[in-house]
Amino acid sequence: MSSRSIRRIAAATLAAGAALGAAALPASAQSSPHQAAAYRSSVVISGVQADSPGVDDRSNYSLNREWIDVTNTSRRSVNLDGWTLSDEDGHTYTFRHYRLDGRSTVRVHTGIGRDTYRDVYQDRRNYVWDNRSDTATLRNDRGRFIDDDSWGGRHHRGGHDGNHHDRRL
Repeated sequence: MSSRSIRRIAAATLAAGAALGAAALPASAQSSPHQAAAYRSSVVISGVQADSPGVDDRSNYSLNREWIDVTNTSRRSVNLDGWTLSDEDGHTYTFRHYRLDGRSTVRVHTGIGRDTYRDVYQDRRNYVWDNRSDTATLRNDRGRFIDDDSWGGRHHRGGHDGNHHDRRL
């Protein structure tokens, strides 16, 4: 093999390595594993109403005015079957047989109701989200972190991009 061929092979190998490193940079440039996972996901927690308006009387009406919005920002639908939404105390809602259309939002209510393509219900008789301070965490069907949103003084602000989307407290 000539020295010219060896140089060409070496140059091609270095170029391929540089291209591979540049392709991997956006994910590795994220500041935490949570942010890296959220960076790749098109599904985000887009709104929170942790404090049901009016008197907290545990009526179904009041319970259903406590909710979390989950939005698919992509054009393709996402199968949420087995995905979970949980609070800091371990209260967990699991999506069952639910497909979220592209560029759509589903509202997860705390109380009892009939699921539709826009609203699903946890069927609980007690409040889930702490009015003053809590974190809503969304995980996929494999338990991998997708997104979170926190409120209150001691929490960070949102796992996906640090923005508040439609926060109503």
